[in-house]
Amino acid sequence: MILGIGVDLVDLARFEQHILENPRLAERLFHPVEQHYEMRQLAGSFAAKEALVKALGGPDGLTWVELKVTRDNAGKPWLDAEGASADRLREAGVDKLHLSISHDGGMLTAYVIAESLDAKGGTDA
Repeated sequence: MILGIGVDLVDLARFEQHILENPRLAERLFHPVEQHYEMRQLAGSFAAKEALVKALGGPDGLTWVELKVTRDNAGKPWLDAEGASADRLREAGVDKLHLSISHDGGMLTAYVIAESLDAKGGTDA
C-alpha cells in the first residue's frame, strides 16, 4: 500500500552556489558516504531527501545526515535511513522506499514513494 508520494525539483546552479558559500552546509545535509559525491549527485541526494519529507507529510523525526542515497552497479538510486530517522519510517509504517532521480540541463528532480507491505498500511493503534 502506498503511504505517500513526494517530489522535489532542484536548480543545480543555485544549489551549488549555496554549498560553495556555506561549506559546512554539506556536513549538516549529507551522510558521510554522500559527502564525497560530485555536485550533481549531492543535488540529487538533496532532492531525494526533500521528496521523502513530502511523502511523509513533514520532517518530524528525520535527520538529514541519517538519510543516505546510494546507487547500485547499474546506477539505480536507493534511499536508506539510519538511527532515529529509520525509527521514524518504521513508526509511519514505511517498509520500503522507491526512489527515482532524473536530471536535464541544470535541473534535477527526485520522486519518492513510501510503501507499506502491510495491506492495512501504517501502524496499528
